Amino acid sequence: MTSISASSGLIQRSKALSCMFALAACHIITKQLIELALGLEASMRSYIWVVKEGDYTAELDKWLVEEQFEETVKDIGLVVRGWAPQVPILSHPAIGGFLTHCGWNSTLEGISSGLPMITWPMFAEQLFNEKLIVQVLKIGVRIGVEIPMKWGEEEKLGVMVNKDEIKKAIDQLMDEGSEGEDRRRRAKELGEMAKKTVEEGGSSYLNMTLIIQHVIEEVTNGNQSNYTI
Repeated sequence: MTSISASSGLIQRSKALSCMFALAACHIITKQLIELALGLEASMRSYIWVVKEGDYTAELDKWLVEEQFEETVKDIGLVVRGWAPQVPILSHPAIGGFLTHCGWNSTLEGISSGLPMITWPMFAEQLFNEKLIVQVLKIGVRIGVEIPMKWGEEEKLGVMVNKDEIKKAIDQLMDEGSEGEDRRRRAKELGEMAKKTVEEGGSSYLNMTLIIQHVIEEVTNGNQSNYTI
């Protein structure tokens, strides 16, 4: 198990806009994870790659060992097995991009952190969230998934995105030209707006205050059976 303190060290050594945070939040077959690993390596960008425990198979471990992958990429990459503190990592100033499967929580966390994102939706609402990120907010780059995955059919679909497509998406997202700068500017503005909503006087702050007041009033009036406190 790679320590989280090691991930902090990698971030500290990275230059601004140089570190990519890649999260494997859904079940992905080993062959696809290997393509992701190779794409991250080929990008030559510093990165933190989180592989959840359910995806860390003996087959993947064997490949990592035989290819000496972690030793090869030790100066630019870190593989974290299992859980990682996503919000603190995303909010670090050295993180310049977020490769996400577009789950709603991760989408909100990416936006709140002011990060441009590479979108890799798998199923359910993730494909709609991708459209929000890429087409509406214009802070994301599609990795190119066209077919939604059905749970339990991962092996049948095989590799959906190859290493070259992954590298291309990373290069596009982290590009320091005008398109990349515009994307980062919009992401930063949205992040600032999101933070203001939870500050005193912000819309989320006010809505939460109203909910709390409503529950207190209901309980005070003897309607506590409607609530679990």
